[in-house]
Amino acid sequence: MPQPTSKRADAARNRDRILAAARTAFAGADADVSMAEISRRAGVGMATLYRNFPGRRELLEALYTEEVDAICAAAADAPDDPAGARLTAWVRRFFAFSTSKRAIAAELLTHVAGTDPVFEGGRTRVLAAGRPLLEAAQAAGEVRADLTLEQVLDMVIAIARIQGDAAYVEPILDAAFAGLRP
Repeated sequence: MPQPTSKRADAARNRDRILAAARTAFAGADADVSMAEISRRAGVGMATLYRNFPGRRELLEALYTEEVDAICAAAADAPDDPAGARLTAWVRRFFAFSTSKRAIAAELLTHVAGTDPVFEGGRTRVLAAGRPLLEAAQAAGEVRADLTLEQVLDMVIAIARIQGDAAYVEPILDAAFAGLRP
């Protein structure tokens, strides 16, 4: 007879498989993927999918929250480099998040209001996680003192919206980082 913990572990594995399949599906060129297709890719039945995520919105919110968690953790785990380098590495991670999650965020916005707690809570958490990195870089004289983290991240989000491959966008991002220096 299986142990209750094994049933919980199986449920957790199913949830992880669903999230992994959805993450891959929404990162693709055709991000308009059905819940049935996500279920198929995850190798779980529709009932299992809907037990974990009652609707598309809940699945998108879980993916978005998972990425916000990773961004916040990256700020806490920044390498012991000079303050400006730590900030730059973290902001590059945020840039990658912004470009790769464009489809998820766009679709999520169609299901929620712009002031949805998922977005507001995510933004608040990201700002709280990154603010110490900016403050340290400013205190070290490596980043202009007249910028807020909101301004830096808004700049990165704007650059992330630029259409083009990495060879086109990276020099723009590098120029923006150069502009952060005093």
